[in-house]
Amino acid sequence: MTEQEEHDPLPSVGEVLELPELAAGRPELVAGERGLDRSVRWAHVLADSAAAALLDGGELILMTGTGWRRDPEEVEAVSEALVAAGIAAVVLELGAGFTRAPEALLRSCERAGVPLVVLHRAVRFVQITQRVHQRILAAQNETLAARAEVHAMLTELGLNRSPVDYVVERLAQTLGAPVVLEDPAHQVVAWSGAGSGADPAEVLAPWARADGRELTLPEGWVRVPVEAQGSRWGQLTALPGAPHAAGRRTVLELGAFALALGRLADAGGEQWLRLTSKRLFDVLLSGRYRGDTELATQLAASGLPVEDRILVGATLRGTGDFGAHGTLERAILETALRRAVAPEGRVLLAVDEAGGDPERAEPGRPILLALLSFPEGDPRIDPAADDAVAPPLATRLAKELEMLVPSTTPAAWRAHLSLGVPGRRMRALVTSLELVRSAGRLPAAAETGRVTVQQAARQPLAYLVRGLSSSPEVQEFASDALGPLIAHDREHQGDLLRVLEAYTAHPTNRSLAAQRARLSRSVFYQRLALIEDLLGVDLADGATIATLAVALLARRSGP
Repeated sequence: MTEQEEHDPLPSVGEVLELPELAAGRPELVAGERGLDRSVRWAHVLADSAAAALLDGGELILMTGTGWRRDPEEVEAVSEALVAAGIAAVVLELGAGFTRAPEALLRSCERAGVPLVVLHRAVRFVQITQRVHQRILAAQNETLAARAEVHAMLTELGLNRSPVDYVVERLAQTLGAPVVLEDPAHQVVAWSGAGSGADPAEVLAPWARADGRELTLPEGWVRVPVEAQGSRWGQLTALPGAPHAAGRRTVLELGAFALALGRLADAGGEQWLRLTSKRLFDVLLSGRYRGDTELATQLAASGLPVEDRILVGATLRGTGDFGAHGTLERAILETALRRAVAPEGRVLLAVDEAGGDPERAEPGRPILLALLSFPEGDPRIDPAADDAVAPPLATRLAKELEMLVPSTTPAAWRAHLSLGVPGRRMRALVTSLELVRSAGRLPAAAETGRVTVQQAARQPLAYLVRGLSSSPEVQEFASDALGPLIAHDREHQGDLLRVLEAYTAHPTNRSLAAQRARLSRSVFYQRLALIEDLLGVDLADGATIATLAVALLARRSGP
């Protein structure tokens, strides 16, 4: 794992040797070939060997050697001094000073990897220095201009408190490479491929495999922290890409500054937390992924492991008067569910902004979408043996709510949890979430504490009917089957529909049905007899019970 070296705007020795002013001297590289990529910071004419002590490093030395002494020890001392000064290269014009490069200079340059070039024709050094300096200044101006442009763009994004994902997207566009923002736990908050067609599975694979361990990134990455006022909130990583005039690291550092400004304004980190989930739910529900592997990688990179796990989609909402602002209700629901699945389970939460069930949603009451991941054999997601008993996850959720819900909350308030069918494949997770989202709120199959529960695994008929309930034919069927009861209840303010619901829920146990209807057995039996007379049916007949149960479900599920 190697970080990509910063792009150097200065010309290299190899680029300088291609200048026509130097080419006119018929240059020949005689030593230090491996140093042709050295950066040239300045060009300097060295007339006297004593001037070597004045060098700062990075200079292209132009000389004729006329001022050098011919003593071998003196030549070797000057050669070593030049190399020790960190020069970029030596250009020696043969003629009056030397007819060939001194052996001591050849040895020193070769050993240090400093290019030594001899010119076989006389040239005007002033033209060479002028051209080199023009190249250097132009490169520096280009860098400064590029940095100023990037700085202005990202500073404006920071001051405007632009969304985190938009800042990351602009960074990726600027660098022409994928950029990933992660939190301290190596979970991906946002990422962008800059429209490069980068495969999400390949880009996010290092984060999907991390799971709390150090990342293993491809060669050529650049990585900077996102921090301010002594707090580090995450890191920005740019994957391999082309050099940038402003420097890839500089661009990322400016981007980190813009993100830090936004993070300071979001003390609780809610934007980062919710952005991760929102992005993934958008991907999942819109089908914007190429296959299960890509989706699994994105989920794992964002903190929801899927391999060898039990996966289930769910929704969670408040019902009844909460007695406080909706934001508090939402915060309590989110916190309680996170605690209920911890520590072995994982959850991603987002508000169903698209409104999977808009007709049935209560104004100002957000519906939370949830993706749950549990290890194999986790008892919280195992189905209970008794259909009347709430699943262990709901029981755990009820205990958490008991500790979180304010004492002033009205007694009638409930958290309604809808659980899809658990599965082990990505397709099962997608189907599970789509099912509970489209079904909306159905009558609870069980209740524990302040939690009511509906489960696709226990209520398949209810979910099937809900999916068909918008059909005019189904609504017409429900009206025809229940019409006399609806008319009777409307005229007499009766409770026949409620009695029928209790009976169809417990057709083999009339005592329990009467209890659920909150009627004495004798009164309950009288109501059943009246229902049979009005509908002209026998409530002991299985087909009749099934028909009326479907009609009741369709009526409750209808628009």
